[in-house]
Amino acid sequence: MKIKVVNRGHQPLPVYATPQSAGMDLRANIEESIVLQPMERKLIPTGLYIALPPGYEAQVRPRSGLALKKGITVLNAPGTIDADYRGEVGVLLINLSQESFVVNDGERIAQMVIAQHEQGEFVEVDTLDETERGAGGYGHTGVQ
Repeated sequence: MKIKVVNRGHQPLPVYATPQSAGMDLRANIEESIVLQPMERKLIPTGLYIALPPGYEAQVRPRSGLALKKGITVLNAPGTIDADYRGEVGVLLINLSQESFVVNDGERIAQMVIAQHEQGEFVEVDTLDETERGAGGYGHTGVQ
């Protein structure tokens, strides 16, 4: 699938690292480094503007290495970029560690996954069909 992109930044376009990668790394496109203090969140620009085909979204997800090693994650993970959005792709990072973290220009800060989706239409009814699970919610199956 071809995705139209305008790159108003100075970083290369995202690419898949391997032939079977699901996500492409997004890079910080900043003039000077940004310091994220513990529990602080900031929107980091990428310089990218995309046009997805109808029926598709881009999901902005954390990078596992940053999350594990530094406690840096995407706050609204996964962030959704809708097919009709034309603004800059930003990454809402949060520092969940106890130490300051410096975001440098060009640093890989998140990954973006392109996914197909459906739109549902709610139909109001009086009752729902019965299932084995029923209304069992969070943790209803216990610990095993």
